[in-house]
Amino acid sequence: MFELLPEVGLRLPGCAGTLRFGVDERTAQWAVATVADVRVGWVCGVRWAFSARYRGLTLDVHGDATDRRGRHQSAAGLVGIGLTRDPFTLAGPSACPVVLRGIDLFGYPTAEVSDALHDCLSPTLRLSGDGLYLSAVSVRVEPVSVES
Repeated sequence: MFELLPEVGLRLPGCAGTLRFGVDERTAQWAVATVADVRVGWVCGVRWAFSARYRGLTLDVHGDATDRRGRHQSAAGLVGIGLTRDPFTLAGPSACPVVLRGIDLFGYPTAEVSDALHDCLSPTLRLSGDGLYLSAVSVRVEPVSVES
């Protein structure tokens, strides 16, 4: 089971611990490698990214966000986490629960998940899917406001 912790990060399955926002790439990779093989990835606007597959899900992780030109770091460490279901599994519940506040986001139809969450989602959390079940969820660090 994965558990989304919007202000903290993601609790990993088993005894793998919690993938926390702000950790460096090596720490993040080490935590994920305890449950799945890590593969190098790429995300625009960040200095590092990787993914891993676990029981019909793809876990995407990225960090060290940069400005639009890629010159200056705007957020250090882990800044974003996403979980996406394999397309062939979208007709029913996911084999691996992805939980937010005790609700399995991939275990129930989208309408039921929406009703249970009552529009009280964190602005850092995004749910995706246009079918009967959700297909993806992502969480990111809270953007830091820039004062002039």
